[in-house]
Amino acid sequence: MYNMKIFRFIISLVITLTITVMLNTQFDKIPPLGKFLDPVNGFWANAETEDVSFPNRLQFRDLEATVNILYDDNLVPHIFAENDPDLYWTQGYVTASHRLWQMEFQTHAAAGRLSEIIGKDALNFDRAQRRRGMVYGAENSLKGINSNSKTRAVIEDYTKGVNAYINGLSYRNYPFEYKLLNYKPEPWTPLKCALLLKYMANTLNSGNKDIENTNFLSRYGEEFLDLIYPDLDNPADPIVNKPGGWDFDPVILSEDSSVIIIEATTVDLFNGSNPDNGSNNWAVGPLKTASGHAILCNDPHLALNLPSIWYQLQLNAPGINVYGVTLPGTPNVIVGFTDSVAWGVTNAPRDLVDWYKITFQDESQQAYLLDGKWVAAEMKIEKFNIKGAEPYYDTVTYTKWGPVFYDASFLSNSKWKLEGYAFRWIAHDSSQEATAFYLLNRAKNHADYMHALDFYASPAQNFAFASVAGDIAMRIQGKFPARKNKAGKFLLDGTVSENGWNVFIPNEHNVMDLNPERGFVSSANQYPADTTYPYYITSRSYPNYRNRRINDRLREMKNIRPKDMMDLQQDNFNMKAAESLPFFLSQLKQDDFSEDEMKAYNVLRSWDFYNHIDSKGASYYELWWDTLYPMIWDEIRNSDIALAYPTNFNTIKLLRENPDLQFFDIQDTPEKEDAQELLNKSFSKMAEEMNAWITKNGEPLWATYKATYVQHLARLKPLGVYNITIGGNGDIINATSKNHGPSWRMIVELDPEGVKAWGHYPGGQSGNPGNPFYDNMIGKWAKGEYNKLLFFKSPDDVDEKLIFRQTLEPEENMNK
Repeated sequence: MYNMKIFRFIISLVITLTITVMLNTQFDKIPPLGKFLDPVNGFWANAETEDVSFPNRLQFRDLEATVNILYDDNLVPHIFAENDPDLYWTQGYVTASHRLWQMEFQTHAAAGRLSEIIGKDALNFDRAQRRRGMVYGAENSLKGINSNSKTRAVIEDYTKGVNAYINGLSYRNYPFEYKLLNYKPEPWTPLKCALLLKYMANTLNSGNKDIENTNFLSRYGEEFLDLIYPDLDNPADPIVNKPGGWDFDPVILSEDSSVIIIEATTVDLFNGSNPDNGSNNWAVGPLKTASGHAILCNDPHLALNLPSIWYQLQLNAPGINVYGVTLPGTPNVIVGFTDSVAWGVTNAPRDLVDWYKITFQDESQQAYLLDGKWVAAEMKIEKFNIKGAEPYYDTVTYTKWGPVFYDASFLSNSKWKLEGYAFRWIAHDSSQEATAFYLLNRAKNHADYMHALDFYASPAQNFAFASVAGDIAMRIQGKFPARKNKAGKFLLDGTVSENGWNVFIPNEHNVMDLNPERGFVSSANQYPADTTYPYYITSRSYPNYRNRRINDRLREMKNIRPKDMMDLQQDNFNMKAAESLPFFLSQLKQDDFSEDEMKAYNVLRSWDFYNHIDSKGASYYELWWDTLYPMIWDEIRNSDIALAYPTNFNTIKLLRENPDLQFFDIQDTPEKEDAQELLNKSFSKMAEEMNAWITKNGEPLWATYKATYVQHLARLKPLGVYNITIGGNGDIINATSKNHGPSWRMIVELDPEGVKAWGHYPGGQSGNPGNPFYDNMIGKWAKGEYNKLLFFKSPDDVDEKLIFRQTLEPEENMNK
């Protein structure tokens, strides 16, 4: 078990700090040490043992009836309530009791308020969040939530539960990070619940390359653009492949009248979605399983953080019995199963962002040109409270398209007195994701699943489904603009209103499939549909390795058992290497090899293409690729304008098929390199770097070389876990790279006699670094060992893995 020896680190930290500061005086980010070191109320109060010591009974005036909570040996709460208000109140209370600091830190990040906690270093990040319209989108989402009385009540009850926990806190039992960073919790609000959904939308669905495409088009032309950045890499192996089987008439679009701006743009692009954010999910039908029951599997791939992004629980009340993981700070289960169905999600990459060049009337930005007229803009003054400094004020201009992100005052050329770039994002729109999950948590069959997803808009996801009836399904759900060919790929003219999103793809036309002949459905963030799908699809990029490996294995497999699915989630086969390495090796000029190069060649030639923990070949290959890729695209790396990097798949394809491509010439050398020369130069550099690594560290076993770690959300290094022994990598089914990978693994067998499930994630239920349940599941996660997920029917159920029972009661009951 990776148990945090947290106080060993803290003692070292405190000694260092004491040398430089006086007790009870705060300098910049260092807390008042007298208060922090108080043996009764300071950080020592956050030390906990493996013995769970919650009060057996608690009373609250908000509750209508008794609530029973069963805690299992992983500190997973199984909540049994007699009504919805008590159920969601308790979910809020219990989640806050374990994850309050994380909940608030993430909502501060979403709202652009980190400067209040960590100081001026976060100001640019905060300004970007406000200019991105995160609060604006959350406010619109809250309108959607409030339009449904049930969902509004769920959010309000959850909020009351969180606040009940907050109101019961004193400094002594503040979560550790509040003490370290010297601030206190503030009241929870429904807007914070909405902000967390926008936080995930930003994480998953804000990626785009409109400005990079425009820059590339301006500099290199359309022919090279289509060659370097094709909409679809082949072979695609899409999520749903049914050529000619799209049984609907698509909406009729007017002729594309989009006016694009073909000019190089010198802005310092702010980061969007991490391109590594992905996931795997699949469901196999009864004819392919040993038991004759459908099996569903899911593992969302996200940044590896502590506290974990997910929190496990079970919710039970009349009409609902659901288990899975939730986002701390929002109600409902996001990925999970009921006693009748299961569902899992992967990110659905689509172009859901457009950029518009705005022309202002004057430097005040109070009016902008639209259809030949000056239109008034909405000016919003944003105040940033900064820890240890005076407040900062920024004016964000809102247009028809959305907020102006880049202008003369932010990440751009200061000469832009009359220009700006507005950000249109689907997550700005009113939506009802909370309603979708409320209904999905109560689903009994495929029809219920379909009805629930009709309410879902953002972030776009691939929803896999399976049921005890034996149905399996896939639906790619989101709110998607209907686009003409290549529309939305470039910077648009913001002076023309027809450039907007005028038509959306109807829900019933979204890509979906039910009980396909092949006996399984799957997704791994790849291209969504075959080329006969009648709507234009594009995104920043689509992966093309994990999906094909998953589908190859599922086509082959028969008599599938849950253990087989666990093995598949742990699969370390490197398809990218299998398809590229033989070609790479064939291009090497062996006559001139040094001793280090010959050693590298022999290791690679004998490698089996599996990134297992003890593989040396994996280390050599990954270092070679990491050396070769930036050498190929030095024009992009060194460009004075923002350009996007091509996909790994297309890069390898170009090396094979276009060896004399002009981009293979290294700019900083007098020679003119081709593909073969690049492969040889990068190989020599790789062999030299690997020899230096071996001299310093020993044998390059893959897990040691990769050095996977799970870091603290606030980047507090002593609170992370480092050098985790685990295989895989980004383009592999087991997509665990250095600090990114499966954030939750779940396998569900839909047995009508009783659903069975297994799972784990790289963390623990507690957000307290001094608690043994902070990181206790990392060891099993790394080894591929799954916990059986306990799914109870009654608060009276008995199981040897139950470690504590807690009762919450209305105040009047306690006096009886």
